[in-house]
Amino acid sequence: MDNTSKILFMPVKTGRAVEDIVLQLEAAIINKNILPGEKLPSEREMHTHFHTGRGVVREALQALKQKGLIEIKKGAKGGAYVKNLDAIKVSESMSLFLKQSNINPDSIVEFRESIDNTITTLAIARGSREEKNHLLEKTFTLHELLLTPEPDMESIIELDRELNLLLVQMTKNPVFEWIMHALQSGLSSYDYALYQNQEYRKVTAENWIATAKEIAANEPLKALSHVSNHYILLKKCIREHVQSRAESADGREELLS
Repeated sequence: MDNTSKILFMPVKTGRAVEDIVLQLEAAIINKNILPGEKLPSEREMHTHFHTGRGVVREALQALKQKGLIEIKKGAKGGAYVKNLDAIKVSESMSLFLKQSNINPDSIVEFRESIDNTITTLAIARGSREEKNHLLEKTFTLHELLLTPEPDMESIIELDRELNLLLVQMTKNPVFEWIMHALQSGLSSYDYALYQNQEYRKVTAENWIATAKEIAANEPLKALSHVSNHYILLKKCIREHVQSRAESADGREELLS
């Protein structure tokens, strides 16, 4: 079993054999007793170590595969191999969870505002001069795109995502980056609503510029006030959008009645 022969696997209990095997193998992977790219023990070896049938072992391996911890290869060099966890795939999974959970927009906005406050503070403390200037340049580009007679909404929303990702990269904290990637690929905190509404486009872009200027000037309190203003605008915009849809629905019901 190569390196895995050094790992002590304990016999599992009848009734929860699959769960016990999954937990033991998962712990071995997380604790790096088995490294990415290395092969897990064969089904025969695990059958011996865990004192259980091969069907139970196969079910446990399928559970680990579903979690994205292993891949199962076929052929002469087949077997179960530990995967490198891909940050992008982790973000995609979180994004899908958020979409399927039908979370209230207010909850997403509240969460985004709270982490954006921390991200902004860390970005000021840890971001380089070059990163801060680059962020500011991109906000001017966003402003220019929004001032065109017929703004390209797809390009604008993509640039807004890029700005958020540039900002979070300045924190030098991968956990914040993973979360932001998930939010941006999934719900984008409903920021798109601001750009689809002509009344809010210009003021949103100007607020981005003001935020970036204070970040570049290393002024956390002033930068945070602009972050707060962004979410005041967003909450107001979402409320108006919901109210407009409700009024439209009521109007249709009246026509049908």
